[in-house]
Amino acid sequence: MKKIKVLALVLFFVCSIIISAAFMSCKSAAKNSKEKDFKYESRGFALVELFTSEGCSSCPPADDLIAKVQKEVGDKPIYILAYHVDYWNRLGWKDVFSSSDYSKRQNEYARWLKLSQVYTPQVVVNGKTEFVGSQEEALRNAIKNGLQGGSNIQLSLNVTPNADNTASVQYKIEGNAGEGNNVITLALVQKQAEIKVERGENGGRTLAHTQIVRTLQSQPLSKNTGTATLALPAGFKLPGWEVIGFVQNSGSGAILGVSKVRFKATAKADNQYTKNIL
Repeated sequence: MKKIKVLALVLFFVCSIIISAAFMSCKSAAKNSKEKDFKYESRGFALVELFTSEGCSSCPPADDLIAKVQKEVGDKPIYILAYHVDYWNRLGWKDVFSSSDYSKRQNEYARWLKLSQVYTPQVVVNGKTEFVGSQEEALRNAIKNGLQGGSNIQLSLNVTPNADNTASVQYKIEGNAGEGNNVITLALVQKQAEIKVERGENGGRTLAHTQIVRTLQSQPLSKNTGTATLALPAGFKLPGWEVIGFVQNSGSGAILGVSKVRFKATAKADNQYTKNIL
């Protein structure tokens, strides 16, 4: 009887060790998996477009998620655009970043993706995949698929601030993007902002925003080089701004190539914009 008890104790300790080791292994694997997000080799790109609004109580989790992803991007070809739509403005709070242009773009995606209606928060990746913007697993899978895809064109951008509160963006494309129904779209992006919402579904909250689209401009592609002029909004001040450009098929909505360029911050330029705009 004594031997049986000793054997039972031995088995108990052995099982405890095995279970503990398995738990630590799973925990370590989960940690390593998280640490490896976006660390795999990429041949393609991921353009993440979020449609959001300060008047929507379901949107802050999506805003937080893209901010989290933005911090993990590093040097990977992952580009995030947050469009603040205007159709929530009639319900008690006018989103200062909202524009009918962004609502129009979302409706274009509804047509391309054959959706019966638009909603917030919505994310579209590479013009092909859409889902609720707060779904982290869906977002990470879509980004992974985009990075592991391919790209037939290469887009390069250069931005030059002007003295008249505009910026000139020069673009150059390598590949056959100038053929067919392709357009180039340029987005002026404010990297960060915080807004205290006083009314509506998020009344009383201070919301943090990332990658806010402030100006959006598209033009048909007839050749592989060109220049476009973007208006700079009130309050523009270096640094903290960039331009993201992408080539898109206007028939299917598919994104063919994307790139970005940061404004070069200099004391002279910063003083100039502060004087001209504020």
